[in-house]
Amino acid sequence: MTDYAVIGDWGTSRLRLFRVENGVIVARRDGPGIGAVGRAAEAAFADTIAPWLADGTPESITLCGMVGARDGWVEAPYADCPADAATWRQAAVRFDWRGAPLAIMAGLACEGADGIPDVMRGEETQIFGACLRDPALAQGRHLIVLPGTHNKWSLVEDGRVVAFRTIPTGEMFALLRDQSTLGPKVEVADTAEEAAGFAEGLEKAGVGKLLQSLFAARAMRLRAGRSADWALGYLSGLLIGCEVAEVRASLGEDVDVLLIGDKRLSARYAQALEAQGVGSAAIDGDACALAGLGYLGEVTA
Repeated sequence: MTDYAVIGDWGTSRLRLFRVENGVIVARRDGPGIGAVGRAAEAAFADTIAPWLADGTPESITLCGMVGARDGWVEAPYADCPADAATWRQAAVRFDWRGAPLAIMAGLACEGADGIPDVMRGEETQIFGACLRDPALAQGRHLIVLPGTHNKWSLVEDGRVVAFRTIPTGEMFALLRDQSTLGPKVEVADTAEEAAGFAEGLEKAGVGKLLQSLFAARAMRLRAGRSADWALGYLSGLLIGCEVAEVRASLGEDVDVLLIGDKRLSARYAQALEAQGVGSAAIDGDACALAGLGYLGEVTA
């Protein structure tokens, strides 16, 4: 019987479990997200991990993400910023599950200069993982951006998350696309058209008038012959471009940005940042999440 540990990223839309043997990921299993299972999370986890349990009890199980949310499996607290990796790990919820020690990692919370609270759950694992993968990130001052449904602009100093701001651009895009008269409610079919729309959206974003510019996504289809794919790209470019301009103005500083996340979305943010004179680099979000959970090897499973 082979000894093994399990690490997992359990977000709103999906569960990803990784089996680690002798420091190497040897298998992966996917399951439903917390948004689909809610309070039935334990049963969903048991179903997903069941084939591995036939080989014996894991030495340890470590999970991050929305599994620790109020509507998840077991609520994990938020560690207050500024927080380093050690503080974050100490805040994890730990309990025994079928004979295996199970840890659900904490989130992070901060309060902005305007007094408005903010929270993240899951992204902190990627930030601390990035610092483990590249020790240079644990020294000095860095602006780390994690694009997604709720984008996190995080200020990291000497390996501590000092503050962050959440911009729900991804959620706004989904709402405009699927539940408004502005969005064509389709998936992208012509990537060239979509890319052209994205570029025009970025250009409009430079003017800084989001609300005045939104309706063009509909009007340009009705009166200027633009396609649904163009409109999707335009909305995306406009929202992302305005996000970049807004956050940069509130930060009041010009620093290069490190992007952590999906390759395609990170590329879009790099394009938006470049359009506003900001340099950037990008690293893989999955590798950073696994590093934050304690796995520093190559990701192949």
